Amino acid sequence: MDALILLGSFALLITFRMPVAYALGLSALIGAWWIDIPFGAVMIQVAGGINKFSLLAIPFFVLAGAIMAEGGMARRLVAFAGVLVGFVRGGLSLVNIMASAFFGAISGSSLADTASVGSVLIPEMEKKGYPREFSTAVTVSGSVQALLTPPSHNSVLYSLAAGGTISIAALFVAGIGPGLLLSAVMMGMCLFFARKRNYPKGETIPLRQALKICVEALWGLMTMVIILGGILSGVFTATESASIAVVWAFFVTMFIYRDYKWSELPKLMHRTVRTLSIVMILIAFASAFGYIMTLMQIPSKITTALLTISDNRYVVLMCINFMLLALGTLMDMAPLILILTPILMPVITDIGVDPVHFGMIMLVNLGIGLITPPVGAVLFVGAAIGKVTIENTVKALLPFYLALFAVLMAVTYIPAISLWLPSVVL
Repeated sequence: MDALILLGSFALLITFRMPVAYALGLSALIGAWWIDIPFGAVMIQVAGGINKFSLLAIPFFVLAGAIMAEGGMARRLVAFAGVLVGFVRGGLSLVNIMASAFFGAISGSSLADTASVGSVLIPEMEKKGYPREFSTAVTVSGSVQALLTPPSHNSVLYSLAAGGTISIAALFVAGIGPGLLLSAVMMGMCLFFARKRNYPKGETIPLRQALKICVEALWGLMTMVIILGGILSGVFTATESASIAVVWAFFVTMFIYRDYKWSELPKLMHRTVRTLSIVMILIAFASAFGYIMTLMQIPSKITTALLTISDNRYVVLMCINFMLLALGTLMDMAPLILILTPILMPVITDIGVDPVHFGMIMLVNLGIGLITPPVGAVLFVGAAIGKVTIENTVKALLPFYLALFAVLMAVTYIPAISLWLPSVVL
């Protein structure tokens, strides 16, 4: 009955279109009232949920990504990817995937990736003869890479939701393997369609111009080196690397590229603070919600229920995958990570799955949800930028959904994809 009161009230509030963060907070209060816990204890959990040093990584990474996104970095990364793969048949679609990989490794956000890369490449691809629906589908599906490769904000959230027991550095490094696999599969799909549909072949860029493009892009690409290099070498923590990334992004944007006006900085800061306020409220209320769930012993009950279905690791993982895929289409990624991680952590511990490996499984699952209707935020942004209807975009995405599901199965059942690199470098 306890679980029905807590989860039922949350589902009811969501049904009435209450924002997820407030629905979490209010349902936590309802649950506390039901089990006779003082509201003061809930408020302590709300405050404690965001009173963590590691959380500073989120605002710094978001700010660094915003500065680079609006400061001309996306355009230069697109040009750099064009030098590397733009000359083959279907080259612009490959450029799209590669630019998403580069930009995702700077922004850590699928939304920022889709908005930045899509606004540059979707019109260009259409101009060269690619269908607008296909161009939008490539942009949207390619942006899932940003959720896996460092600096992924969602990896930080997962570590937080797991109680801070999982190293953010390990999650960052673990995301590289699945991210590269996803990139390779997406590029393979693009090459297949390019040959089948006879998409245009790109032009080879002259050496002198190519060198200039590479030098310009190198400044932005150094952000990845600073973040990963600093963490892996032990020079600074993931949180400290985020603050250094902001300083570097600001320096490159304002003093090297100089495409961004100083007068626009206050507006950029305002937009970033608005985004972060939503995220922090969500984290605070999710912490209280998780506290009430623990008191009600909901995680242990769900563990028992799942293990009743089967004690086979592979069967349980498949059940979890289907559950995450379904929920990912109905709710945004951040609240699902914060709600489901405490619930599923005892399950994956009981069946012997490494928490870092499970983090990658969860990110791929929920990443697919971001580009799937009815609540796929990245899908909506991509369709809006591409000026294509949601229906046509989804139709063009169908083969990419199959490719993403294949990547999900590989990441789920081949742990080495996620765990080999952390075991080598950490």
